[in-house]
Amino acid sequence: MAEMNDSWRRLWGRRITRRRLMAGTAFGAAGLATAAVLGCKDGGNGTPSDGGLDSLSISNWPYYIDADTVADFQDESGISVSYTQDISGNNEFFGKIREPLSRGQSIGRDIIVLTDWMAGRLIRLGYVQELNKENIPNWVNLREDLKNVAFDPGRKYSLVWQSGLTGIGYNRKLTGRELKSVNDIFDPAFAGHVTMLDEMRDTLGLVMLGMGIDPANASVEDARKAIEKIRPFVDSGHIRGFPGNDYGDDLARGDVWATVAWSGDVIQLQLDNPDLQLLLPDEGCMLWSDNAMIPIKAAHKKAAEQFLNYVYDPTHQAQIEAYVNYVTAVEGTKEAIMDIDPALAENPLIFPDEATLAKAHIFKPLTEDEDRQFNELFQALIGVG
Repeated sequence: MAEMNDSWRRLWGRRITRRRLMAGTAFGAAGLATAAVLGCKDGGNGTPSDGGLDSLSISNWPYYIDADTVADFQDESGISVSYTQDISGNNEFFGKIREPLSRGQSIGRDIIVLTDWMAGRLIRLGYVQELNKENIPNWVNLREDLKNVAFDPGRKYSLVWQSGLTGIGYNRKLTGRELKSVNDIFDPAFAGHVTMLDEMRDTLGLVMLGMGIDPANASVEDARKAIEKIRPFVDSGHIRGFPGNDYGDDLARGDVWATVAWSGDVIQLQLDNPDLQLLLPDEGCMLWSDNAMIPIKAAHKKAAEQFLNYVYDPTHQAQIEAYVNYVTAVEGTKEAIMDIDPALAENPLIFPDEATLAKAHIFKPLTEDEDRQFNELFQALIGVG
């Protein structure tokens, strides 16, 4: 019976999109409710509550961990973990934590997980603490290509939680053909059945690649050119919208035939509909990471580092990866996951080969002024603000 339950849990877990909040469920509501108390777990003067190594509080995105890892860590370490799925967007979460962090106060969290560009912002602002690598010996398992990134040279302040690829998700049955290029999303035959993401770096980055522009070196003028390419398709109704976490619902129903999409979501949706495909275009795809960091004034820094060390063990990482189906940053996970599900080890969207990674691009770190200009242009395009 235990074996059947484990198999069922893995199958069920892989059906859930980690970036999609389940609106109206008690689980989703609980995560949002918890988000409202950020910044309240200190002594009122910015001093973290005393906790030593006996407890730990984590904020993460929904459906970004399996059902067992937290409990297993608690059993092994004796540390009580409060794990909250209350991050539904980088900007939204930053809006909740910015004020207390700017005052040098605790936000009541020991680990938070944010995407590259937002992680870079927190590091620049001095809102996170340097990691003590002596407490995280398993950090050496981090993939070599991720150990030195522009926003955190030498990984002093962050460790990758998961990575992912952004490409074109499409229904091969509805498009009537296989797609190969970023620009296939603009095929007139797909009019009214196309969406792009409301994440600026994913959407503009992919369109730039289709124009021969490297997002790693993009200027404001490059962003303007990409938006000029997209705008006629918005005005004509070819692009029906710029959804966020719920874009996969329309793709699964068949209302959308092609969309800018995240790799892990498409892998999960394929379980119910094998006609769904993820194209990593000839011109390239986007590569991003979500990064674990320890905020300033965190009450349980050593416990947080102990947890990060735990999940950077390939055996424990394989257990997480079998659930989330994104791109692991931990070397040795592919070998360890063979004991869970050999098919996962052969999936190139979970364990990309060198050829796939060679055409993956990372959006450039933007200065505050660039970030403002890029976002103003993008928000005007998608009709926000």
